[in-house]
This record gives sequence, structure tokens and C-alpha cells, in this order.
Amino acid sequence: MTPDLPDFTTILLERRGRLLVVTLDRPAAMNAVNLALHDELPEALAFAARDARSDVVMLTGSGKAFSAGGDIAHMEHNAANPHLFDHEARQAKRIVFAMLDIEKPVVCRMNGHAIGLGASIALLCDVIFAADGAKIGDPHVGIGLAAGDGGAVIWAQRIGLTRAKEYLLTGDLLTTRHAAEIGLINHCLPADQLDAAVDAFCDRLLAGATNAIRWTKVLTNMELKRIAGAVMEAGIAYESLSVRSADHREGIAALKDRRKPEFSAR
Repeated sequence: MTPDLPDFTTILLERRGRLLVVTLDRPAAMNAVNLALHDELPEALAFAARDARSDVVMLTGSGKAFSAGGDIAHMEHNAANPHLFDHEARQAKRIVFAMLDIEKPVVCRMNGHAIGLGASIALLCDVIFAADGAKIGDPHVGIGLAAGDGGAVIWAQRIGLTRAKEYLLTGDLLTTRHAAEIGLINHCLPADQLDAAVDAFCDRLLAGATNAIRWTKVLTNMELKRIAGAVMEAGIAYESLSVRSADHREGIAALKDRRKPEFSAR
């Protein structure tokens, strides 16, 4: 760890010249989001935003996944104690706005699956390079939750409202190849070509006109921030309501049992 970089338990920070690499670091859990990662990620992103020694940020995951979404044991604990979720809902809001507030370009090296909040984090990056064979999706509804932690903000801005509704209302996962074809992500590459492509793109940004690049990003993020400001408060409220539902408890039980959930009849 470089002395001037903060130390986290679930995130690694690394300098490569003027590039700051932020790595989600729970590889044994496929970088699934637990309480510690919920709490540390907005702090790491806030540091990245103010860090005077970097001009480009790369966001990636340790091991085989980018982020597999919510940690199952942690979600089960929250489902049984839903008041605990309210803190994490607020942290999810902080994560979304922290991503949007970084003026430096943020490049996603999506080395593996990006699911749920993991997908939102990836999609809030500026440019996404993903490994072929990985999947991306927001299956909140599959476990009885409203997609309130960023999915309702970013999906429609990337692929349009009609496609966004199809994927958010079903929770279907997309291959990275299909995601690139429809414009959800920028590039799908063989895994052995991912690092070279990401490094080359970051180097190109680092060699560019820093202020012009930053200010162009600020301009393009203005509409995203307006939408996030309009949507996130309600999104967090709806997700907090749904975490208290019988459908969510059934969704978690089905996920643990590797079976199809049987949601309550209306």
C-alpha cells in the first residue's frame, strides 16, 4: 500500500503513475457487497474524486468477478432485521452520487460478472471494457426487491427506456457480448486481451488534455445527476419497503436453496 493512500478492508487502492486503480477486494465471495464494502466504497470513491495525484480512475474487481451483487448471508440477515438495511440504502445512494461526482474519467475493467449493485457500479463508470463470457444484470426483482439502488437511474440512460424496462422488470442477465451489441457496455473482449485494451485506453486519456476531458465529463454527467436527484430518494424508499416484504424473504430462501421462488399471489 502506498503511504498516501487510505487503507480499506474490502477495497485496494494502487497508483500506476497518474492512474488510480480501485479494486473491489472480496475475491472469495466474488466481491459480493457486504456491510463493510457498502461502507467503504463511498469513502474510496470520495478519495478518488479529491486525489490530486491522479487524473484517471480504473475500477475493477479481484479474482474472477467484478461484483456478484449482494452477499447472500448478509442479505438474509438484513431480511430478518430490515431496520439494518436502511443504513445500507443510504450508503447505496452515497455510492451512486460519489460515482457521478468524480470529475476524472472512470474506466471500468469488468473482469467478470457484474450483478445487482455490482452492475450499477459498473454502469455508472464512464467507459466499460468487459471480459467475454461474463454476465451483467440487475436481478433485484428476482429476490423480491425494487431496483432502487441505481438501476432505475442508469440503465435507461445507456440503452433506452424500453430495453431498460425489459431487463429491470425481469431481472434477466445479459452476456457481455450482447451487452456490447446493444450499447449497455462499450467493449467485450477475450479475457486475455482485456488488460491491454484497458491500459491502452487509460494511457490515451492520461496523454490527453486533462481539464478538457474532465469538463466534458462534467457536462455529460449533468443530466445523469439531475435524473439521480429525481429518482434516488424514491428508489431507496421503495427498496427499503420491499426489503420488509414476504416476497423478499422468499426470494432469499429460494436463492439459498437454488430453486425458483414462489412469490405471494396478488
